[in-house]
Amino acid sequence: MYTRFYEFGLSDEVLSAISSMGFEEPTQIQKVAIVPALKGKDIIGLAQTGTGKTAAFGIPIVERSATTGKTKNPYAIVLVPTRELAIQVAQELNRIGENKGVSSVPIYGGQSIERQIKSLKKGVNVVVGTPGRVIDHIQRKTLDLSNISMFILDEADEMLNMGFIDDMERILKEVPKERQTMLFAATMPHEIERLSGKYMHKPEKVCVNAKDLVVTKIKQIFYEVREADKIKALTRLLDVEDTSLTLIFCHTKRDVDDVAGQLRQMGYAAGSIHGDYAQSHRDEVMDKFRKGDLDILVATDVAARGLDIPDVTHVVNFSIPQNSDAYVHRIGRTGRAGRSGIAITLVTPREYRQLRLIEKFAKTTINKAKLPTRDEVIKAREKELFDAIEDTISEGSHSRFSGLIDSLLAKYSPKDIAAAALSLISEDIDVEDIDESDRQHLPSDRNFTKLFMTIGRKDNVKVVDIVKSISAEANIPGRKIGKIAIHDTFSFVEVPANLADKVVGTLNDMMLKGRRIRVQPARERTS
Repeated sequence: MYTRFYEFGLSDEVLSAISSMGFEEPTQIQKVAIVPALKGKDIIGLAQTGTGKTAAFGIPIVERSATTGKTKNPYAIVLVPTRELAIQVAQELNRIGENKGVSSVPIYGGQSIERQIKSLKKGVNVVVGTPGRVIDHIQRKTLDLSNISMFILDEADEMLNMGFIDDMERILKEVPKERQTMLFAATMPHEIERLSGKYMHKPEKVCVNAKDLVVTKIKQIFYEVREADKIKALTRLLDVEDTSLTLIFCHTKRDVDDVAGQLRQMGYAAGSIHGDYAQSHRDEVMDKFRKGDLDILVATDVAARGLDIPDVTHVVNFSIPQNSDAYVHRIGRTGRAGRSGIAITLVTPREYRQLRLIEKFAKTTINKAKLPTRDEVIKAREKELFDAIEDTISEGSHSRFSGLIDSLLAKYSPKDIAAAALSLISEDIDVEDIDESDRQHLPSDRNFTKLFMTIGRKDNVKVVDIVKSISAEANIPGRKIGKIAIHDTFSFVEVPANLADKVVGTLNDMMLKGRRIRVQPARERTS
C-alpha cells in the first residue's frame, strides 16, 4: 500500500497543490481509494466523516481531467446532502485543481439561483450540488449533464436519511451510462446497496475501520445529570475544560436556540445554526466560528453536516444521539487532521440504556466522569481572571488609572484596593448551586417589587433560567433576587425595588426558551 502521495503517480500540478494544502501523507481512505479511482473503477467507500474522503475522490477528479480550463458542460458532478458540505467540497476541489485549471462550482438551495446560472454559463469542470437544486437546474436546462464521466455520491447514507433517494436516482438517469461512479457513506443501508447494484459497474469496495478512527483519536466521556441541571453542568465543563472551539449538539431547533441563548446570557461567545436560519446567517456564524470570534457553536445534526474545522477540541452531546451512527458522526467533528479531541455526552438517568446501546453498536467505550466541583469551577474562573490581569499589565493599558490608585493608596492598603476592584468586576465568580425549592419559599420583603413574566411551566422554564436571565441581562447578582413562583403560563419574581425598573427595561421583549417575553410590575398586569 502506498504511503506517500508521489507514489500514486500524480502530476506535478496536483502534487504541488496538495503539498500547499498541508497534506503530508495520505489518510487510510485515500490510500485504498485513490489507486482504483485513478484507474477509472467504480468505488464504494465506507468511511466516517473526517477521514479525508473529499481528497480521496477529489484528487482522481482533478487528475483524470481531460482538459485544462473551463468547459461548457461539467465532466464531473458530486452530490452532497447539505449546502455547507457543497461549499466545503467545492472549495477543496478548487484548491486541488488550482494548478491544472480545474474549477468547481457549488450549487445549493438558499442561494440566488440566478447567480448560480451565471456561474454555470461561464463554464465549469465540476459541479458540487445538493440533489434538490441540481434537479432544479436540470429542469431549467441550465445544467447539462450529457458530458459527465465521473459521478460521486458523497455521504449517500445521509442523503437517504434526508429523503433524497428518489432525487439521487432522478439525477443518475440524466448522466451517461458509460461513466465512473463513486459512492461514499458511513453505513450501507439496504436502499444504498440497491442503488449501488442498479447504477454501478462491478464496484470495488474500500473501507476504513470506524472503531480505530473513533477510539484512537478521541477521548470519550459522559456525565450523568438531571435534565434540569444540564445547562449548569455544561457551563461548569466549559469553565474547567481547556477548550479552543466547542461544538454542541442538540436534537431540536428549539433546543439549539435555548442553549445558545442561555450561554450568551451568561457571557459565553456562543453562536447557533439550524435549518430555520437563512443561509446568510449560517455563513456568517460559521465564518466567526472558524476565525475564533465565537468559541462555541450550538447546532442540530443536519445543520452541522459537512463541517470540517480542524481546531474543534471538544464536541458536547447536550442531547444524547439517537443512534450509534449519529454518535460517530457527531464526535468525528473533533480529532480532525490527526489532532486529538474530547467528546462529552450529557446523560440523564433514563438515557443510560441508550448510551450503552451506542457503545455496543459503535464498538467503543464511553467512560463515566465526575462533574467539576464548585471549588474547581471557582479556581478555573480565578485563573482566567489572573491571566487577564497579567495580560492587561503586560499591555500597559492600565496606566490611565494610576492617578486614581494614588488617591486610594492615601487611604487604603494595596491589598484592599486590589480585592475591592476584583469584587467589582467579578461578582459572578462565585458558583451558586440554586435550589429551586428554597427559592420558592424565600420570605417576601417590603423592599422588593414583584414582577410578572409571560412565561411559565408549559414553556419548560425553570427558576434557574429566570435567575440567570436577570443576572446576565440586568447585571444583578443572583443572591439579590427574591422569591420566584412559576405557574403554567406565567411567573412572578421579586427583585429589589430600586432595581425593578432596570429589570423591566432590560428583560421586556427579550427571548427566553425560544419565545419573546413581556415583563411588568405585577400590580399593573391586565387580564
